[in-house]
Amino acid sequence: MGVVAEIERKLARRRCEHEEDDAPTLRTSTMTHLVWAPPAWHARAKRVLAGLAERHPARTIFLVPLSGRGSSIEADATVRAFGSNGGRPMISEVIEIRLRGKASRHPASLVLPLLISDLPVFCRWRGSPDWGGTALAELVEVADRLVVDSSEWRGSLPRAYTELTHRFDRVAASDIAWRRTLPWRVALADRWPGIRQARSLTVEGPRADALLLAGWLGARLRREIALTRRHAASVEGVWVDRDPVEPPVDPAPTGSELLSAELDVYSRDPVYEAAVRAAARA
Repeated sequence: MGVVAEIERKLARRRCEHEEDDAPTLRTSTMTHLVWAPPAWHARAKRVLAGLAERHPARTIFLVPLSGRGSSIEADATVRAFGSNGGRPMISEVIEIRLRGKASRHPASLVLPLLISDLPVFCRWRGSPDWGGTALAELVEVADRLVVDSSEWRGSLPRAYTELTHRFDRVAASDIAWRRTLPWRVALADRWPGIRQARSLTVEGPRADALLLAGWLGARLRREIALTRRHAASVEGVWVDRDPVEPPVDPAPTGSELLSAELDVYSRDPVYEAAVRAAARA
């Protein structure tokens, strides 16, 4: 395929540019990291990638779907140098593929030849998925783990959680919103065994975070938990039967730190899946 061959040529040239004193650079990758990033999410996705630094060296492939008639593909490739090993810089690779019109419907034909053999494939999907679209279906088949942030699914919750549950048997799933609730789940779990009698939860925070907290508690207690939500950009407070929960003391993690934590997980999370199923019934 012409586009893939051109990407490989660009990567080879960029790697040569980083070689010093004829000492080859070390291409260090622990995974292939796919990022589906529509234009509205592209800049934010790039900032998160920059924050990952050397914690998760990878071949990162940005897939940028663009509107328009017809079908066209544009690609670029760069390398990022970091650290050293015996004086030789280590690099990771960043590929950006812009898919216009019909080309955005079938990204797998481009992605498959670019995957690094025998390494896991993570797909970070930015924004609301097109659940019935071919692009999502193809990337789910390619990826070992699908990473989403359900707080980006504005206006489609909790219905979209039902769509996500239909993918659980096809791909392991992670949710940045779920990761953000971890300190609050720990605080709620510390209330055991008294919390067994809980009937309601009030959350001041994003809709996704609130639904997942209530879904998690309901799934653990095996009964429905009534949820009341007060809007806030992040979780500012949680109450169990009107009794306030002690807030976490640690600072909120950055977007890069949240994604980094998800890139350390390889298997399915049955606790998360149960919480999503419960949230879908809200």
